[in-house]
Amino acid sequence: MAQSLLPRVRDQISRAVADQLDWVGYSARMSEALRTVIPHDRCCWHTVDPGTILFTGSVNRNVGCSGSWLAHYEYEVEDVDKWAFLAHSGRLAGALSLDTHGDLSRSARHRSHEAYGIGDELRVSLVSDGVYWGAAAFLRDAGAPWYTAEHVRAIAALAPALATGLRRSMLHEVEVAVTTVDYGPGVVVFDAAGDPESVSPAAERWIDEIVEVPAPSTPFESKVVQAIAARARAIEPGTDPLELAARSRVRTRSGAWLLLYGTRLSGVEDGRTAVIIQPATPHEIAPVIAMAYGLSQRECHLTALCVQGRSTREMAHAMSLSVYTIQDHMKSIFDKTGVRSRGELVGQIFLEHYAPRWELAASPPSGWWAKGIN
Repeated sequence: MAQSLLPRVRDQISRAVADQLDWVGYSARMSEALRTVIPHDRCCWHTVDPGTILFTGSVNRNVGCSGSWLAHYEYEVEDVDKWAFLAHSGRLAGALSLDTHGDLSRSARHRSHEAYGIGDELRVSLVSDGVYWGAAAFLRDAGAPWYTAEHVRAIAALAPALATGLRRSMLHEVEVAVTTVDYGPGVVVFDAAGDPESVSPAAERWIDEIVEVPAPSTPFESKVVQAIAARARAIEPGTDPLELAARSRVRTRSGAWLLLYGTRLSGVEDGRTAVIIQPATPHEIAPVIAMAYGLSQRECHLTALCVQGRSTREMAHAMSLSVYTIQDHMKSIFDKTGVRSRGELVGQIFLEHYAPRWELAASPPSGWWAKGIN
């Protein structure tokens, strides 16, 4: 039954993309479209940074979970059907009832929320062209029928189209003009146990602009901030000297971009962590924007060189390709982004996503160009 409804859902996905919804509106539309295929009483959607797979936004519908709870069960403890595992394994989707062999209590995540009347859960990782863009979960109330293998196959079959729609929705203009206010860097500090310790006024203002529905009860409970802090705590000392793994690029509700990064602190009390929040610079966000347009790894690299002002000959030398091959790739980039010149490309990639006062850096830091996960 579920499989027979897939063409209709795919058509609804295409219409949602054509309507140029932002990702919050897109997730709401898709929740309703999927209800006939994946019956559910509650659901949640999350965007992720494709380079570090950390959450960048969250929409919960009839699901009440804190940021600390979500970060703990996704990034800190072993459990069944974690989104990152589903994405990297290529499975894409999994039902808790099937993957615990009918014993939901085998899942630490389920044991923690069973008292809230939640039963089975169907999770899907949204992967497009080998890049992990987001995650969703559909939950049934306790006592409701469990999900079947057919439900899992159906949502896995829809995952690539859902992911493509999600990444495109991240590019659409928001209704509010991009803010020109710069609150300066903000900081949130957690103790060795992960409990909140302090938050700066600038951090509170930035967190208030992050897309999380419903809004966190306190700045400390931001799902995005908690994910960064959890990753920073989990990194073994010395294994990530540049601290690139505990970073995330986040688009705010006003259309601006932020960079959040976590770091261990040393001093009187070892084990404390801090999450720093500040406006992102163009070179930090360029890879996300380029991939959201569906550019390949090579096209992303060429776009970066183009933004740096390199000539065709310089680009050919840098990539060990012929001038004619570079021209062919640039034509493909123009087609995908809907522009006709390098000037328009730079404008589309940057001017629509950044305040003009931000200066262009020379090159992106290592690790920010996300690799395909399959």
